[in-house]
Amino acid sequence: GQDHITQTLKNAISMDRLAQAFLFSGPRGVGKTTTARVLASTINDIKNYEKCLDIIELDGASNRGIDEIRDIKESVKFPPSSVKYKVYIIDEAHMLTEQAFNALLKTLEEPPDKVIFILATTESHKIPPTILSRCQRYDFARITTDVICNRLDEICKVEEFNVEIDALTLIANLSNGALRDA
Repeated sequence: GQDHITQTLKNAISMDRLAQAFLFSGPRGVGKTTTARVLASTINDIKNYEKCLDIIELDGASNRGIDEIRDIKESVKFPPSSVKYKVYIIDEAHMLTEQAFNALLKTLEEPPDKVIFILATTESHKIPPTILSRCQRYDFARITTDVICNRLDEICKVEEFNVEIDALTLIANLSNGALRDA
């Protein structure tokens, strides 16, 4: 449901012209973190990002302080151990403290080779302009009812549930453009 973003990312991957930092912003449940995980897996040519030690995911709401960012600053010094890129996914990035943003900025100003940052947020206006200026920004939109309905139908077929299309349409309408809610 985010074709404008996936096509741009596919083009960047095929031309080997990836940014060092991305900002994925948009409403909740529209695929920001999922896209970050898929991007990290794709550029590293792996099937399961969870088993890769070089794809590090942080929840900005829980790990919002300077100590966590200092840990990142230390670990970026080391190249990826088993894949092409070390990828840091910071979900709910708007929750980082001012000190944490300042520490992150130092790393984004002089990013090491083979390290990529992906910040995901529902509130991009809370990301400092100094960070924004160093990120390639992708704005995610609410997903259309048709796309949600089709995805729900695919899931129901795989799970062998018989569900009327009217029920799926109702669910899709009530999800307000958020596939996760649907």
